[in-house]
Amino acid sequence: MKIGLEKWIVIVTVVSAALLQLIDTSIVNVTLLQMMGNLGATLEDIGWVITSYAAANVVMIAMAGWLSARFGRRNFFAASIIVFTLASIMCGLSTNVWELVFFRFIQGIGGGGLLPMSQAIIVETFPKEELGLANAIYGMGVIIGPTIGPALGGLLTDHLSWHWVFFVNIPVGIAATAMTFLYVREPKDRPPSRGMDWPGIAFLVAGVGALQVVLERGNQEDWFDSKMITFLSVVAAVGVVGFIWRELTCEHPVVNLKLFAERRFAVGSLFNFILGFGLFSSVFVIPVFAQNFLGFTATDTGMLLIPGSLATAFCMPIIGKALQKNGPARLFSGIGFFMFYLFTAMLAHLNASSGQGDFFWPLIVRGVGLGLIFIPLMTITMIGLKGRDIPQGAGITNMVRQLGGSFGVALVATFIDRRTAFHQTILSAFVTPYSESARQRLAGLTNMFSSLGADAATAHQKALAMLEFTVARQAELLSYLDSFFVVGIFFLACIPLLFLFGGSKAEPGAPGHTSMVAE
Repeated sequence: MKIGLEKWIVIVTVVSAALLQLIDTSIVNVTLLQMMGNLGATLEDIGWVITSYAAANVVMIAMAGWLSARFGRRNFFAASIIVFTLASIMCGLSTNVWELVFFRFIQGIGGGGLLPMSQAIIVETFPKEELGLANAIYGMGVIIGPTIGPALGGLLTDHLSWHWVFFVNIPVGIAATAMTFLYVREPKDRPPSRGMDWPGIAFLVAGVGALQVVLERGNQEDWFDSKMITFLSVVAAVGVVGFIWRELTCEHPVVNLKLFAERRFAVGSLFNFILGFGLFSSVFVIPVFAQNFLGFTATDTGMLLIPGSLATAFCMPIIGKALQKNGPARLFSGIGFFMFYLFTAMLAHLNASSGQGDFFWPLIVRGVGLGLIFIPLMTITMIGLKGRDIPQGAGITNMVRQLGGSFGVALVATFIDRRTAFHQTILSAFVTPYSESARQRLAGLTNMFSSLGADAATAHQKALAMLEFTVARQAELLSYLDSFFVVGIFFLACIPLLFLFGGSKAEPGAPGHTSMVAE
């Protein structure tokens, strides 16, 4: 067991590496327009910059436990940082969009090992009675990383260029690699190296990789109207079913799905999916709403999310300390889910004239709520695993959270598109020649354009276009408000599911726990 200052150096090292991966899941989102212009790419082409990274990332997250057992945890962790850093350099040096897509794929491969290995190293470095506090520090990276990504990306793009969203990884990557070799140690109970589960790996790559592409690209490709999405959906279904069958029957599986036999781990994985759904879908919809509808700049949108991140950072160590003193983990999570509902309910009252101040308190509530959910959730989920199962468990929970985020973004994006069309149809039914208010509005707009010098016919056409634009904008606003409301109801409905964790006798910090760390 690490003692004194050394264990805190380890946690700073692994959290720094985890932040590299987490920030890069969202940092490029605000730079896509600049990339398109600089690289001469279409919107469809540039979308693969995000998709390639996500697909490679989620597959490697699932394989992380097996790879660490085969090559050694420290070696695999350090290699992941090195691959990620080198790929970042090449991304920044790319001269066309397909070079960038390829190196983002390599970057995703490197980044896939960072999250689960960071979590596994932390769990094995700290005794169980300190695990709540350790998870709080790790959780700050997991929650804050995707949030500060857009802010950092906006600042770098506006003041330097899009290349720097990749170059910024270089110093952190070099420092994290050096600190890994100096301070991270192999666990004494490292599992023996097993043979290659090639069928399991093939099913994993085909199933999870195809599923990730479907979720990332489905809405843009109009889902099953696209032959590509239909084909990949079939591949995903066959691959996932084959993967589950193989891993449950194989003697030495690449991913140990039998961990789900442990109830707390299975229920915790479900809630990790829910957490990913809420975290990534909210991080997705708020910037889209602020930029596309309210007209915020990339930097303004990124800065909008900072106060909530600071609230998360402030409350996480407090919650970790409370868990260390045998605080009620389920109660904390329940309060967190309710606060997330309050956050969405507050956003559901925004309007077309809302400004940055209208987001401040809702995002503060969200930040505190996510802290209350994350720390107890991670501690309860991992606390029942034995030393050799820890990296496998960390890989599974992180993969599930990433997939939850992908499902969340895909479903919310599709929901917004469908509800926009629905509201536009309803609102358009009231804009007819028989509506007195519509006629008055059209006459007022016509007079306005006539006063600006347009002839009668042109003024009438512009007035019709303006009226149509107003209807479309109102429909878009209503669809965003609907999405906030539905996500909030989803989190409210999750509160009763917390009782699936069972009693509180095995909660973090309870008497009778022993350290997970190999002495």
